Amino acid sequence: MNVHDPSLTSTMALPKMALPRRRIGAFSGAHIAVLTALLLLVVSIPIWTNPVPPLSDYVNHLARMHVIADIAHDPNLARFYEIDWAPVPNLMMDIVVPMLARFMSVYLAGQIFLLSMLALMLSGGLALNRALFGRWSAFPLIAAPLLFNHVFLVGLTNFIFGIGLALWALAAWVALRERHWSLRLGVSAVFVIALYFCHLSALGVYGVGLLAIEAHRLWLRRREALPMRLVDFCATGVPFLPTVPLLLMSPTMGLAGQYYWERLGKIDGLIYIIQCYSDIVALALLATFIAGAVWAIRHRLMRVHPLFWVMLAVSAAVYLAMPRVLFATYMGDQRLPIAFVFILIACIDMDLRHRLVRRGFLTVLVALLLVRVIEVDTAWASLSTSTSEFRASIKRVKPGSRVLVAYAKADAGDTVDDYALVHLACQAIIERSALVTTAFTVKGKQIMHVRPAYRSIVDTEDGTPPSTARLLLAADKPAPNGPHYWDDWSQHYDYLYLLFTDTDADNPDPKHMTLVQDGTNFQLYRINKPAENAIQH
Repeated sequence: MNVHDPSLTSTMALPKMALPRRRIGAFSGAHIAVLTALLLLVVSIPIWTNPVPPLSDYVNHLARMHVIADIAHDPNLARFYEIDWAPVPNLMMDIVVPMLARFMSVYLAGQIFLLSMLALMLSGGLALNRALFGRWSAFPLIAAPLLFNHVFLVGLTNFIFGIGLALWALAAWVALRERHWSLRLGVSAVFVIALYFCHLSALGVYGVGLLAIEAHRLWLRRREALPMRLVDFCATGVPFLPTVPLLLMSPTMGLAGQYYWERLGKIDGLIYIIQCYSDIVALALLATFIAGAVWAIRHRLMRVHPLFWVMLAVSAAVYLAMPRVLFATYMGDQRLPIAFVFILIACIDMDLRHRLVRRGFLTVLVALLLVRVIEVDTAWASLSTSTSEFRASIKRVKPGSRVLVAYAKADAGDTVDDYALVHLACQAIIERSALVTTAFTVKGKQIMHVRPAYRSIVDTEDGTPPSTARLLLAADKPAPNGPHYWDDWSQHYDYLYLLFTDTDADNPDPKHMTLVQDGTNFQLYRINKPAENAIQH
C-alpha cells in the first residue's frame, strides 16, 4: 500500500530534456546503500586515524564518559567526582558511550559514536528524500562533504547525533502521515523523547521541520473545513508534551534565565555550514555546489519539492529569532543552519537516469568529499605534533592529582587551530584519574559534578580559563573582583597546564612553579609546595 501523502510528494519540476532510451537507468536502492557505505568509509578515515580527534569539546565529553564508566572502580575518580543522574537534555553520549566502554576502550567507543552520528545524518537525508519523493535517490549524498563543518569541529556531539535522528524522525512522519493517527503520533513521541535526550536544539530542529511540513499541508488542504484542519495541525504537537514534565524535573530549568540574543555572528553561523580549516577549500566547495545547481537547473534536471520553500522560510525566521545563548548554552543559533541545510537538501531531487549525468554527479561528489577529507586529515596531521606532545606530558602527571588549566594569552582558544588544545588537559581525567578545572561539570548541563570538597576550585560555569596575568595576581591571595576558583592556586593544585604559550617562553612564576615539560604551544608545570617555596626563596 502506498503510504505517501500525495500532498507532500507533489513536486515542482521543469520538463526533462529528452534522453536516448538506451542510456536511461537509475541508481537502485542497493546501489545507493553501497555508495553510502563507501562514502562513510572515506569520511571515517580522519576519525579512525586519530584516537582523540582534535575537536574542541570532544575530549572533555570523552573524559566524562570515562568517569561514568569507571567511577565505581577508581577511588581517585570517586574522590573528585560524582554522577547525579537526572533528565538533562544532553545525555545521549552519556548513555551510549559508557555502555560501549564496557567492551572496548573509551577511545574506540567515542570513535564509534562519532561515526554513528555522521552515518545518521547522511542516511537520514536519504530517508527523508525517499519519504518526500516516493523513491530512493542518490542526490542527498551530495551533502557528504558537509559532514565535516565548523559545528563538528567545535565538538557538539550530542546535537549532531540529534540532527541525524531528527532527519529520520521527519522521514517517519512523512511516511506515516496518512496512516492511523495513533501510529504516527506514537512513533513521533518515541523520536521526541530520544531527541530530548540528545539536545534541546535537536528537538527544536525536529519541531521546525514538522512546522514546515504541517504548514505546507495546511495550505494544500485550504478548501477543507478550517476547524478540522486546525485540530489536525495542532495534534502535531501532542508528542512533544512528555518533554514538558521532563524539563520541569530537570536541573536544566535552573538555567532558563541565562540567554541573550546577538545580531553579530548570524552571518558566521551560515559560514559554519561549509567552513572547516581552509577558506580556499570552503569557497571552492561553495562555488562547485552553486555551479552544479545552476547547470542542473539549466538542463532541467533538478526537482524541488514545495516543502523546500516553506522550510526555507520557517528556518530563516527561526534562525533570526534564535538567541545566541539559551539555557546557558553558547551557539544556540549558530549550530542550527547545518541541520536546516540537510533538511533542505533532502527536499531536492535530481534526474540521474542519464549515464553521463550519473557519472558527472559521482565525479563531483567523490571529488568534493576527497577534498574535504584531505583538508581535515592534513589539518589534524599538522596539529598532531602539539597534541602528541601534550598526551605524552600527561604521563608525567601523578595519578589522583589536581590540575589547573590556564591560558598564556587572554584572547586565545577561539580559532579552529586552537580547538585541539582547549580541552586536551581533560585527557588527564582518563589517563591519570585527575581533577581538571576545565571539565564540564555545570549543574543542569551535565550529570557529572565535582564533589563539594573540591567544587570551589574548579570552573562550574564553563568559563574561560584564567590568563597568566590573572594567575600572578592570585598566587598567594584572592584576586580583585573575586572570588575566583583559581584564588590561592599555589595552595590548591598539584600541576598547571599553561596553554597557547610562545616557543621557549620563560617560567612566569619560578617561586610557585617548576617546569616539567615545554611543549609545542603549551607548558606543564608542577606547583611547588610550601617547603619547596621556602627553599627557593
